[in-house]
Amino acid sequence: MMAVLDNFLFVGLPYASLLIFLVGTIYRYKATKFNYSSLSSQFLEGGNLYWGSVPFHWGILFLFFGHLIAFVIPHSVLAFNSEPLRLLILEIVAFIFGLITLFGLIMLLARRISNPRLKPVTNWMDITIEGLLITEVILGILVAYTARWGSSWFAAVLTPYLYSIFLLQPDIAAVSAMPLLVKLHIIGAYLIFLLIPFSRLVHLLVVPLHYIWRPYQRVLWNWSRRKVRNPATDWTITKPENN
Repeated sequence: MMAVLDNFLFVGLPYASLLIFLVGTIYRYKATKFNYSSLSSQFLEGGNLYWGSVPFHWGILFLFFGHLIAFVIPHSVLAFNSEPLRLLILEIVAFIFGLITLFGLIMLLARRISNPRLKPVTNWMDITIEGLLITEVILGILVAYTARWGSSWFAAVLTPYLYSIFLLQPDIAAVSAMPLLVKLHIIGAYLIFLLIPFSRLVHLLVVPLHYIWRPYQRVLWNWSRRKVRNPATDWTITKPENN
């Protein structure tokens, strides 16, 4: 029975996630091109967004590229970790970034739930994906605490499993023997990947990298911004929705 369940979770689920991700992202881009973004709510509330968004983005970037590096160049990671001090520093830094990511996610979820101005632009998928991300990060922190030196065993054990998935020759022998927390962490990653096309996370596929090197743009206001947003002015007939 466990063998059937493992095959479903670690063979069927990753392929289903990949298929839904590819088909879903293409369909959403074709059908709702102008909705292919994070649908920012910064205009409705910006203060708490800063304290949630900045820690979340910096933390998740570090964790994502940490996992990616262990997947792409596992032998280099193992060579780097052969020095105990380097391995210890890497594990501590990764653990700290995990806590930073968790803090940012909790702030974002609390902001979205507690702020009445955000309720009209919040749907069930927003709550679902943020709750799933929080669960995934908590699982990752627990894995880091209970199954030490994750950067090494990820490169040695999980990377060959992931390669076998991409090569269409799935080998789940190693992952089937992993602790329950590790299995749940892997399953959570597949579920997040599956939901990306249906959530705000789809904006990571269209990150405007060209903004980094493009020249600064100057914005000129011919009217006072305060007066423009004032419903009492002659040119404003109705009160702005975000006011």
